[in-house]
Amino acid sequence: MKRPRFLVLCLSALVGLSLSTALAQIRIATFDVDATPPVGSELAYDPVKKHDEITLRCRGLAILGSGKPIVLCAIDWIGVANASQDVFRDALAEAAGTTRDRVAVHALHQHDAPRSDFSSEALVHELGIVGYDLFDSFFQRKVIRRAAGALKTAIPNAQTVTHYGWGAADVEDVVSNRRILGPDGKVRVMRFTTARDPAIRAEPVGVVDPEISLLSFWNDDKPVAVLSYFATHPQSYYRTGMPSPDFPGIARFLRGQGQPQALHVHFNGAGGNIGAGKYNDGNTENRVLLAQRLADGMLAAWESTERFSLTPSGIGWDTKAVTLPLAKHLDEDALLAKIESKTSDGYEGITQLAYLRRVQSGHAIDIACLKIGKARVLHMPGELFVEYQLAAKAMRPDLQVAMAAYGDYGTAYIGTEISYTEGGYETSERATNVGPQSEAVLTKVMRTLLGAN
Repeated sequence: MKRPRFLVLCLSALVGLSLSTALAQIRIATFDVDATPPVGSELAYDPVKKHDEITLRCRGLAILGSGKPIVLCAIDWIGVANASQDVFRDALAEAAGTTRDRVAVHALHQHDAPRSDFSSEALVHELGIVGYDLFDSFFQRKVIRRAAGALKTAIPNAQTVTHYGWGAADVEDVVSNRRILGPDGKVRVMRFTTARDPAIRAEPVGVVDPEISLLSFWNDDKPVAVLSYFATHPQSYYRTGMPSPDFPGIARFLRGQGQPQALHVHFNGAGGNIGAGKYNDGNTENRVLLAQRLADGMLAAWESTERFSLTPSGIGWDTKAVTLPLAKHLDEDALLAKIESKTSDGYEGITQLAYLRRVQSGHAIDIACLKIGKARVLHMPGELFVEYQLAAKAMRPDLQVAMAAYGDYGTAYIGTEISYTEGGYETSERATNVGPQSEAVLTKVMRTLLGAN
């Protein structure tokens, strides 16, 4: 019974490998918990009136067997910002026996969903703001504990992984650019996720990334987990008072029914300036249509998947901490005055002041790159413009590159440098907390993490 181990030891010595490396194997621990807020609690814009047929999910996995565990998590919330990122990542890190810098938490950015920003909550208490429950964190902290508990329970039952898979396909008739420029190079009109005006819907698609990428993990021919990446604002309609994962969540559900052996985890890419507006006139039937188109793209990517052997040496995780330039309009006195005025901008004032103080305290944002064989996934903050995702893919055309955005939501929108001169909603004072120089910072760190220098 001991002879195979002896043979492995001899072979390991011959090729210069340690016994532990020769015997090492990759394992995947998956977790999936309900992230739906109770009736009466706050969504991003309205309180919960009742529940829909499909719940919000918090899903993810831990990659074990190649250094300290790597944890990836995606949640059906509008955003996880500032100190909420710290608490969430720390909880998952403790559950997996790893460190915060090896944990990534991303929101999918659905709008009939909660937001989580413990820094803004602390500011509400500090300023003595009464009757403002938007940042109340009781439920959010409960979900974080639930997710950490599920991950900890999953670790001993982690499944062996022998291969990874990669597939990609275009998604038809879902995404279009929101910023329609005029002859002067300025934003002429915004085409949001619902465009009721047929003339606006008729405008060209604009700059988008129609590709969906699938990274999968396999135990021989059995799929264990499927990670999908697609960039878009994920709204069909909202402000219903019912928590909803919207069309990406429905598409994820459909693919889970197609491949029930594997946990399907979906990540939103750099969708800050793109959405479904060209294909969505506000008819509620469009939610199902968009979901089916996205699911069709997921299926096409699944069917195009190629599998490759995976060993511990084929897995890597690199991080770079960055501080993005602050937007010039972030001034503490002005923000305090805005909050005190209780205008419609009061919400933005609270979140902007929370982010300003966080940056001034010396906090930096972790940007990470997951390496799985020839696949690379960049883990990015905020509501990035799609140009960042397209640039990352162009940096390493020899690799399989995907992007997960909507990490630390404290930044709000992150435009390209030129976009700050073009006008439009995303780079307005109410929508962005960072300056145009952010493009140079992020481009440099992407090149470094992708090895494109």
